[in-house]
Amino acid sequence: MPEKRYDIVGIGSAIVDVLSKTDEAFLADKGMVKGTMALIDSERAQLLYTSMGRTLNISGGSVANSMVGIASLGGTPAFIGKVGNDTLGQAFSHEIKAAGVDYYPGKANSTTLPTAVSFILVTPDAQRTMNTYLGACTELGPSDIDENVIRSSDVLYIEGYQWDTPQAKEAIRKACVTAKQAGNKVALSLSDPFVVDRHREDLLQLIYDHVDLLFGNEEEVFQLYKTTDFDTAVRKLRQTNTLACMTLGARGAIVVDTMATATVPAMPVDKVIDTTGAGDLFAAGFLYGYTSGRDLVRCAKIGSMCAGEIISHMGARPETPLRELLLKHGL
Repeated sequence: MPEKRYDIVGIGSAIVDVLSKTDEAFLADKGMVKGTMALIDSERAQLLYTSMGRTLNISGGSVANSMVGIASLGGTPAFIGKVGNDTLGQAFSHEIKAAGVDYYPGKANSTTLPTAVSFILVTPDAQRTMNTYLGACTELGPSDIDENVIRSSDVLYIEGYQWDTPQAKEAIRKACVTAKQAGNKVALSLSDPFVVDRHREDLLQLIYDHVDLLFGNEEEVFQLYKTTDFDTAVRKLRQTNTLACMTLGARGAIVVDTMATATVPAMPVDKVIDTTGAGDLFAAGFLYGYTSGRDLVRCAKIGSMCAGEIISHMGARPETPLRELLLKHGL
């Protein structure tokens, strides 16, 4: 039987999001920096959970969200990520498969840690602040990478978050080498400005060695190049010799390659409810367009459309089938 071919395989943290609406005072009281992701231990996780208001549990994880978005658009994605042998792990596995993503959890029953959880506080301005207990994610390692799956995917998509754990870093490097040897593309999400600050040199080297497509928001790109000047950031992106997408929130996004820059406006929404997953779904739309042969402007427009859908409700998984929106907007 021939091996299945994927448009994209993603490697990332398999996380269950616990979302709650809150206010600025709560963030200040807990010492949080609004709009960023902080890593926490199990004790801090328990403290936060007991102090949060009403919660909503939805499977998440940056790259996992993107793979679900690609499936919703009609693509054929796969995901590699590690969960614990617990109820949340079973829920994550069920939900990602039900969304149409082929799921590869690595070595079966090889972790004793619980499934990762991200406590996401959403303030009235729809900004999300994340506190993540990585749990089983920290045990993702090179032996969990199925090289046949990597080889059989046109694009490998990875997240900067993986640089916070040494084993995962080695797993990503192994996957990148495998992808490039197979003649496939590698895409990277910068993930978070604090992640970029912690691992700038490693990420710059990874981009130089392996990355063909780069995704990041304005703050992450500024952090990568230690600048606050937009034109400098664009010039630096062009020098990476990658196809780079920088999202600009309500101002849309720009696509930069070695020759030109294209700007795409944000998709209008009636009301922004929660920005969790906006970047993940922009990447999903862009990568779907890229692997299906759309031109770069259409790729970015699909990304903008997907981000618009996700910020119109709580959580980072689509509530409206994205394929329907694709047809509606003629993209």
